[in-house]
Amino acid sequence: MKTIPLPAQLFVRNRERLLNALAPHSVAVLNANDVMPTNADGTMGFQQNADLFYLTGINQEETRLVLAPDAFDPAQREILFLRQPSEHLSIWEGHKLDPAEAAKISGIKNVKWLSDFPAIFRQLACAADVLYLNTNEHQRADNPVVSRDARFVRECQRQFPLHRYERLARLMHTLRAVKSDYEIAAIQAACHLTGRGFKRVCRFVRPGVNEAEIEAEFAHEFIRHKGQFAYPPIIASGANNNILHYVQNDQICRKGELLLLDVAAGLGNYMSDLTRTIPVSGRFTRRQKQVYAAVLRVFRAMVRAIVPGKTTRDLRAECEALIARECVDLGLIRASQLRKTGSVGAAVRPYFMHGVSHPIGLDVHDATYNHLQIAPGWVLSCEPGIYLKDEGFGIRLENTILVTETGQRDLMADVPIEAGEIEALMRH
Repeated sequence: MKTIPLPAQLFVRNRERLLNALAPHSVAVLNANDVMPTNADGTMGFQQNADLFYLTGINQEETRLVLAPDAFDPAQREILFLRQPSEHLSIWEGHKLDPAEAAKISGIKNVKWLSDFPAIFRQLACAADVLYLNTNEHQRADNPVVSRDARFVRECQRQFPLHRYERLARLMHTLRAVKSDYEIAAIQAACHLTGRGFKRVCRFVRPGVNEAEIEAEFAHEFIRHKGQFAYPPIIASGANNNILHYVQNDQICRKGELLLLDVAAGLGNYMSDLTRTIPVSGRFTRRQKQVYAAVLRVFRAMVRAIVPGKTTRDLRAECEALIARECVDLGLIRASQLRKTGSVGAAVRPYFMHGVSHPIGLDVHDATYNHLQIAPGWVLSCEPGIYLKDEGFGIRLENTILVTETGQRDLMADVPIEAGEIEALMRH
């Protein structure tokens, strides 16, 4: 991931918010992610642990943060531990941060080498009552791999079996949900880059191009501006529209088909999320435009519905009710079916089977719990869709939305979404 500088004040403020939430006489520890292997001697590109980045701004592997708000020595209340550089690392991997560089990025004055961690942590832990340890508690995570955090939890509980342990993720999910002005600006920059990619693709798409070529157009625009894909891109033509997480991206786009593009940029660790559905030939058919207009009406209504006090589960129920009415008008279901099933969700499930909103931030599906209520400062997706498997196409529309004290701000308002706008853009 290419680094986009962010001010140290962001990370200082983030740590202050966490320190205020910790129990008295506690110590919190966060670890960098592992560099994951592929095959033979290969490795994947490094992706930093989002919680660690949120608190430090450090993008380097084998990094560790310790927070001990009541430590006897004030210098030990915030300590950042780094991998020590060597001539070998310099030759094979390039420059590694020194303490002065890490202090400038993070605002943490006390920066040590990782080899100093065992002795310092033992001293802090023996004086503490509570240890906060981190795990991936995203509600849809599978966690089949034993992470660096998980290994540290086991080792810590072996060394200190009588301490009280608390879940750091529960605090981090709440803190990360509300974005600061710096974070909003970073997400907005990612949204602008996403829009550039989408407009480029609209001018490129025509019958006969391959989904892989379209993915390459997005990659060109994102990477040349130091961005990357926020998630595996979905470039789904024809019947592939109906596969929610289609990532094969290798089929020919044919005349008369729709092309569903669920593609967005990440920039400097912050992500965006966008979906558009466009006509391969440059013009929607009458039926395609009819369904498109229905999804767009639901999209507009759901943007207005994203207000403080609701949960994402509330939004899904509201969206299902709106889509049910549109499905009746489209001749997909009968009004009597809604009364008979007694469940709007069950009636529309064949045509709309996913949620309509999720938080966005350092992760495209950002940290959250279902019971958390939306508040000003949240950034969420809005993504209704209608999928017509029997008719061979589906339509989904999605933007990244900021919730404010006075309403919603569409961070992708400059990305064409009206059917006429898209047709005009594709004519160029």
